[in-house]
Amino acid sequence: MKGEHSIKLLCRVLHVSRSGYYRQRKNPCSARRRRDAELAAQIAAAHRKGRGNYGAPRIVRELRDQGTPISQRRCARLMRELKLQGKKRHRRKPRTTDSRHSQPVSGNQLAERPAPSGPDQVWVTDITFLKTAEGWLYLAVILDLWSRRVVGWACALTLHASLALAALYRALAQRRPPAGLLHHSDRGGQYVDGDYRAILRDHQIEQSMSRAGNCYDNAFAESFFSSFKTESGLEEKIPATRHEAELATFDYIETFYNPTRRHSSLGYLSPVAFENQPTSKDIKAA
Repeated sequence: MKGEHSIKLLCRVLHVSRSGYYRQRKNPCSARRRRDAELAAQIAAAHRKGRGNYGAPRIVRELRDQGTPISQRRCARLMRELKLQGKKRHRRKPRTTDSRHSQPVSGNQLAERPAPSGPDQVWVTDITFLKTAEGWLYLAVILDLWSRRVVGWACALTLHASLALAALYRALAQRRPPAGLLHHSDRGGQYVDGDYRAILRDHQIEQSMSRAGNCYDNAFAESFFSSFKTESGLEEKIPATRHEAELATFDYIETFYNPTRRHSSLGYLSPVAFENQPTSKDIKAA
């Protein structure tokens, strides 16, 4: 068409400036495409930082916290173009609870209490299993329900009460909770053990247990295990040894989950960042 008509006439008809036309000729890549390329690089970096676990919502929050505005729609489009996606969790039934014992159980106080408003008001705990080439490794974890932070964990070759006790001792040493903390678990034999209950009493910790056969009563701990097994890579690649599985557990909890992993329920903050937010008292004191 430009061979038949002058550039001046075409620009006037199409309401395009001649300077803009010649500028586009010299630099055919549009500003939007250049911006997409810049954002794609940042998205790829954020995806790597999240260990390949983050989908568009968490990556959007990561970039915004870095000072880069981006919509979730644009982020999702660029992730599709980069063939990046977050890991999807697999729902599973717990197989580590044996409530066939004659010990008395505690009632479900968790269902009757309001949601915690600060740290060390409610802890939830559970046990899961990790498959290795050497055999099973069992993992006990204690979570602070307010911040979702792992406050205690331990690994062992068996499901004896000593496993749950090791996680409890670690949590008590790290947090030193005040009297009145609520400790919630399932009805497994580890949590009705006499030594375990004695430690709770000594620290003035109230005990709460899920209803019989109701896995949803301890859904927060089970949700953590679902994320942990998917995001740590322990489901995709079976560790050669139990020691290797324990090292992977340490790496996930201590260097990724607690300090870095973003939670939608925490406003896309990590557990550590959520706990370290300034309170109204801090702001007034400043």
